[in-house]
Amino acid sequence: MTYQDTLDYLFRQLPMFQRIGPAAMKKDLGNIRQLCEVLDQPHTKFRSIHLAGTNGKGSTAHLLSAVLQAAGYKVGLYTSPHYRDFRERIKINGQPVGEAFVIDFVNRHRAEFEQIQPSFFEITVAMAFACFAQEEVDIAIIETGLGGRLDSTNIVTPLLSVITNISYDHQQFLGDTLPEIAGEKAGIIKPCIPVVIGEEQAEVRSVFAEKALAEQAPLYFASRHYRVEWLREDLEHTYYDVYWEDANFAKELPVNLHGAYQSKNIVTLLKALEVLHDILPVSPAALRGGLAELKRLTNFVGRWQILDRTPLTICDSAHNEGGLGMVMRQLERVQQGQLHFVLGMVKDKDLSKVLRLLPPSAIYYFAKADIPRGLAAESLQTQAQAEGLQGDTYSSVAAALAAARQRATANDTIYIGGSIFTVAEVI
Repeated sequence: MTYQDTLDYLFRQLPMFQRIGPAAMKKDLGNIRQLCEVLDQPHTKFRSIHLAGTNGKGSTAHLLSAVLQAAGYKVGLYTSPHYRDFRERIKINGQPVGEAFVIDFVNRHRAEFEQIQPSFFEITVAMAFACFAQEEVDIAIIETGLGGRLDSTNIVTPLLSVITNISYDHQQFLGDTLPEIAGEKAGIIKPCIPVVIGEEQAEVRSVFAEKALAEQAPLYFASRHYRVEWLREDLEHTYYDVYWEDANFAKELPVNLHGAYQSKNIVTLLKALEVLHDILPVSPAALRGGLAELKRLTNFVGRWQILDRTPLTICDSAHNEGGLGMVMRQLERVQQGQLHFVLGMVKDKDLSKVLRLLPPSAIYYFAKADIPRGLAAESLQTQAQAEGLQGDTYSSVAAALAAARQRATANDTIYIGGSIFTVAEVI
């Protein structure tokens, strides 16, 4: 099999949540345990940090990877989904896993796949574990998919569990209330393993406290200990002053990410590093250097990514109520001229709360992302109009962006978002 043959097998013959939605979901850990038994339990052969949360876990995973790389560690990073290339899901020191590894892994274990009948996600998790074990990484940063308790990644016993925050997303799987969703995310809390909660939220604080107590897991709320103040930003960096227990911790810390919401992720990062300091020490120079060079070190894409400056063109893959709310506040800060909004979303979500967060003054360009889960442009337009958002429909994300570029002046702003898959088509 060639690399493309291998991808075709993975994408077309295996159920993939990102493409088809709920039908791809597996509601237990049986398959991943069987796969890892075939692979000689690779997840037991490396140290890890396990991340869950509704928003920010991808950014926090890359922040951790960058800083630990700068400190000299060999870092594995597993995230999902990918934007352009499947291999983005599995990186070592920012470099995607080689095509040869992907081909060999699928060829060697195809018979077991056909016997076990795993999902796409289960295979990619097993592949990541096998890669990190083979490469003998110093530390692997493992991001959950959409849940926690029953997520395929949840067979690791990490050095640290991290839960960034809780918002509404994937209610059909995780529950209709924030405490129910928090209960699923809290499923990554393991006996006696410390856990860092990024944001302390009154509605769900007790869920984490009770689970940590039951598991005798040391519990830390990062926002109780660190405070980050936004100072300024330029084309490459955002600068922050950082305080620990109200004492000065770092002045003008340069972070190679944009978006005021990154301050929450930085707080989570700093508390995680503090908890792990005796095992994975990081110097102040490595912290500063890793954050300053994050995108180069980790090949990070898709979050507040500037595609052009004339007109200012930005994409971001935030797609739920909590994430989009923060991104829209950031967009309001930087917007110049008329806002042109290229919007594509998926069809298996309640969009009413999300659409209410979007600016009614923007000109909208509605399109369907090129996946089976993509919501038809006409249906999106109808739902958006009910919330006072006006615009035309287009046959593709590319056609919508072309129309926005044609209509926008050099002094306007274009934003592309609403779904990871919408962003994937433009970066």
